[in-house]
Amino acid sequence: MNRVFKAAVVLAAGMAAFSCSAPKTELGLQVKTQAGTIEGVQMEGLKAYLGVPYAEAPVGELRWQAPQPKQAWEGVLETKEFGNDPMQPSLFGDMNFRGREKSEDCLYLNIWTAAEYAEEALPVLIYFNGGGLMAGSGSEPRYDGAAIAKKGVIGVTANYREGVFGFIAHPELSAEASYKGSGNYGFLDQVAAIKWVKENIAAFGGDPSRITIVGESAGSFSVSLLMTSPLSKDLIAGAMLSSGAEVMPYYAVAQADAEKAGEALLASRGINSIAEGRALSAEELQNLIPPVGMPNVVIDGYFMKESADEVFEKGEQAQVPLLAGWNSLEQSPMGSLRGLDPTVENYKKVMSGTFGEMTDEIFEAYGINSDEDVYGMPGMTLSGDLFSGFPTWKTCDYHARTSEQPVYRYKYNHPRPQVSAKMGDMVAALAGGVREKTAEEKAAELQPKKPEPVGAVHSADIEYAMGNLATNEFYEWTEEDYAISELFLSYYANFCKTGNPNGEGLPVWTPINGKLDAAPVMQIDVKSAEVADEKLENAYRTLEKFYRSVR
Repeated sequence: MNRVFKAAVVLAAGMAAFSCSAPKTELGLQVKTQAGTIEGVQMEGLKAYLGVPYAEAPVGELRWQAPQPKQAWEGVLETKEFGNDPMQPSLFGDMNFRGREKSEDCLYLNIWTAAEYAEEALPVLIYFNGGGLMAGSGSEPRYDGAAIAKKGVIGVTANYREGVFGFIAHPELSAEASYKGSGNYGFLDQVAAIKWVKENIAAFGGDPSRITIVGESAGSFSVSLLMTSPLSKDLIAGAMLSSGAEVMPYYAVAQADAEKAGEALLASRGINSIAEGRALSAEELQNLIPPVGMPNVVIDGYFMKESADEVFEKGEQAQVPLLAGWNSLEQSPMGSLRGLDPTVENYKKVMSGTFGEMTDEIFEAYGINSDEDVYGMPGMTLSGDLFSGFPTWKTCDYHARTSEQPVYRYKYNHPRPQVSAKMGDMVAALAGGVREKTAEEKAAELQPKKPEPVGAVHSADIEYAMGNLATNEFYEWTEEDYAISELFLSYYANFCKTGNPNGEGLPVWTPINGKLDAAPVMQIDVKSAEVADEKLENAYRTLEKFYRSVR
């Protein structure tokens, strides 16, 4: 057991021993936080506190400012339903919200706890949603914290500002900020949520010294930043990444460059000052500047003083256990080929625009030698690595080299089952969720089918890892799916408790530390087991060689 969690567990044991003689405080539905008393709701043997405000509403003059502490209130605030979801357009078919409405007033978090007494000192998990920093919410059922709460870990989800509301820099905004920076408001919301949990979770039966943060996709990118930010790295006891990290090739941008881009963007929409921007309603601003891609992290001198790569390379990141992985079919070469036939010749031609003189070397490293390899597993692996696999791998590599903490790496391989028949003409979407079949797909159903790679697409792991399969009615879940979910959730819960995912009855999972050329990687599937793949590790080293050559 690593020293961070060992100290926390010893402390928790001591508190438990003390509580045997001291009177216990029964955890009720009413809980007193630093800002005031809230009242939650009983559900399935748990207590849930939904829509808890962790900061002031970022509206009016607080639009495009760092989150401000929630002011105290009188009386009892009911927290029995989810708060507002962040402002966002409908971008992804797999997002299902339970908030009251979409609003700029969105800085709420949700807590699920099985604690019976305030003195239990249970470990805590905070989940940050994916969605490209453009969409998503802590109210989504797939992130629900009830299942992990039943395993003795307090589950928390937290909203943060998305899109233009959370990620725009501007010289006027930098000038008015005490830290003279701008652009990272959504990330600062996440820091504020962690601080709120740190300061208040003991009242819910939680241990503020055992907070593990986790996220998927953009949430995973966020966690890698929270590990390196001076504002948050000392607040956490563990971190989990799921499909993404803000390291090579995802580089942060300089404050001055971000300000120029933000100023130009607003001006292109006829907004010539921050005052004019704040005068618009949230709906008007959203319609004027819809999200068009994942925003950049800014070196603002506050949230980030240097890039995450620089922090990891120096070993100045949070010195905590790390559990990280990605899915087997994160992305397809289809997007790069843009309608061209999937041949090696065509794929090399389009990828040479990225890889240049190293194209042949990278294709050889990934084993893309024949036309069948392009849409086969070799091509799928390369495409997925370019999207999220490689930066996740590199974060594991950094942390295993520059910290003394254990790093547990996984690959999630299990495909979702068929879309439920009641969904009609709907098919699984590549990045999760479902969409309507196209006319071409309907016609293709009448033709002989070619075999396709079988695996887990981007975001397919979320419901499994959080024990929330039943919340997704799109798919015909089987006993096999529920068994994999139980395994994945158990690994998550154990890691939150001790910094080690292993437990009785689970396949043994060893850290990659000291074995980086042939790292033991947990392959999560119907039959989960560790596999070391020296050839694949060499492919990652080859890709790293390329990124360093163009950095």
